[in-house]
Amino acid sequence: MLKFGTGGWRAVIGDEFTKQNLQILAKAMSDKMHAEGVADEGIVIGHDRRFLANESVRWLAEVFASEGIRTLIVTKACPTPVVMYYVQVHDMHYGLMVTASHNPAEYNGVKVFTYGGRDADLEQTADIERYISKVKLPVCSTEYDIGIADGLIREISPVNDYIDSIISDIDLRKIRDAHLNIVLDPMYGVSETCIKTILITARCGVETIHGYHDPLFGGHMPAPDSDSMHDLRAYVISHHCDLGIATDGDADRIGIIDDTGRFLSPNDVIMLLDYYLVKHRGMKGPVVRNLCTSHMIDRMAKYLGQEVYEVPVGFKWISAKMDETNAVIGGESSGGLSVSGRIKGKDGVYAAALLVEMLAFEGKKMSVIYDELCSIIGRSYMAQHNYRFKAEHKDLFLKRIMEDRQIPVFPYEIDHVSYMDGCKVYFKNGGWVSIRFSGTEPLLRVFAEMDTQEQAEEICEICRQFLGIS
Repeated sequence: MLKFGTGGWRAVIGDEFTKQNLQILAKAMSDKMHAEGVADEGIVIGHDRRFLANESVRWLAEVFASEGIRTLIVTKACPTPVVMYYVQVHDMHYGLMVTASHNPAEYNGVKVFTYGGRDADLEQTADIERYISKVKLPVCSTEYDIGIADGLIREISPVNDYIDSIISDIDLRKIRDAHLNIVLDPMYGVSETCIKTILITARCGVETIHGYHDPLFGGHMPAPDSDSMHDLRAYVISHHCDLGIATDGDADRIGIIDDTGRFLSPNDVIMLLDYYLVKHRGMKGPVVRNLCTSHMIDRMAKYLGQEVYEVPVGFKWISAKMDETNAVIGGESSGGLSVSGRIKGKDGVYAAALLVEMLAFEGKKMSVIYDELCSIIGRSYMAQHNYRFKAEHKDLFLKRIMEDRQIPVFPYEIDHVSYMDGCKVYFKNGGWVSIRFSGTEPLLRVFAEMDTQEQAEEICEICRQFLGIS
């Protein structure tokens, strides 16, 4: 049966990601919408550039049409935040995005968005799974062209409205006066049109690498992390750019290369933007981060007089806590962040525009801004390791970590341990380590943050040896 993780439903193409399973999902969503009395609102569906993404949208739409639900199809591949924005501004109860985000190329999937344009929470996904379990095969569908002719399927182009909403929110004049040169790496994904349009409107010089359509993503995962941004780093250095911006496959996550060629992690980006939003945009409120995100954000929040809320992994937890606490910003170490007043989910396009505005406003190089802030709050260093495991070993790991609550012997004094999402050990020196299962892939993820990179790597290695993972 289809199962939802932290980022929607994802599966290997041709294994669980099949036409039949997409039809089952669409039928389940149709039944849920009819039961809730919101079927008359219709549903919007978008897609990115992954293999079979366009075909998948049609298969979904054909089922919704057969159920009498008006389906709005975004005609071209687009960023995930475009669909979230559309659901929000049109007061729709549901939207879908065909994407596997930053997963490897052999994956595809579907993200579900609910009222307000937010990621479906655990209650919603559990309800969808309940409807899925009741679907009887075969699932009826209406041919796409017939659905178009009957008015049950309509093709739309909402990208311009989304772009305009960002342009209206940033200081174009300040950016124009800065004469910035930016290089963009969409990682063969869908961010180029949006980000390039915004930055060119602001009179930035913009170049693009890896902008063409490649469903194999150049043989790499479309994730904006340090291992995947070597080409962007080289371009920034050789062309003397002010900033390098990378987004993941569906443009809801962001990574940065500063003017010196240094990779600024998503943790750094959240810290930088929190400082900018509070100090220069005058925003007030707390910060929300997940438990695998850097505590440097806590140091910045303390400097700015903010509270920090820690939540489980999964952006639905961040957006919910942001709503509850009126937070300024919320983010995660994998590259997603959201800002108060914008959509209720991750938006790599808006984050990119805001970073460029920050650069223009400060009138300094990004490397200088970052170093100055680190001199105020101090530095810490993170290590992250993803370990693949055999499916039959998962229950053993769960029993050892979550039931028996065994933890390694560490060379640092422990302050306390949390089991909110996996196992997180907090050390008295301010460091920490987290062990948890990925919600989107068969991986065990180990994160550590310490005063030095060597200490962080040491903690990860202790955990690996303790778990007996090769």
